[in-house]
Amino acid sequence: MIIRCEICSRYFVRKRSQVLLAKKHYCSVKCQILGRKKGKIIECFVCGKKVYKKNKDINNSKNKKFFCGVNCSNKWLGGKNRGQNHSNWINGKFSYKNILKRADTAIICILCGEKDPRILSVHHIDKNRENNSLSNLTWLCHNCHFLVHNNSSELTRFNSKIKINVNS
Repeated sequence: MIIRCEICSRYFVRKRSQVLLAKKHYCSVKCQILGRKKGKIIECFVCGKKVYKKNKDINNSKNKKFFCGVNCSNKWLGGKNRGQNHSNWINGKFSYKNILKRADTAIICILCGEKDPRILSVHHIDKNRENNSLSNLTWLCHNCHFLVHNNSSELTRFNSKIKINVNS
């Protein structure tokens, strides 16, 4: 039996029993793989290059902007939260974390004692991000850092802990 490929429209020969078994017919494995794809071909938001995206990626996108790769994504992000627009930017450096790392202070959360450096961040005691003196910086884990900024009882606990550390 001569039938037509669902993808490339090329004609090819199949046995009648094979035609009856399948709902869709493909001339090759390459066309069969292409036939399984359910996503869409979308233009890159930056360069206009056409790129395939899965339905899952299309539905989960918050801003509905799609890119052909990391380079175009970074070009689009360009000014947003990068370089001089980043909140930690000081003369081209993220300096305050390095100040604490170089100092002879233990890399440990002041409140809970967490020692994992992956979840530790630097807290400005006076909440002035431009004051990067060593006496104004301390280590807090992400959880304690959030609590110090958003919970008054944790802030008072932190302040009492800092006074004890400064006096000793």
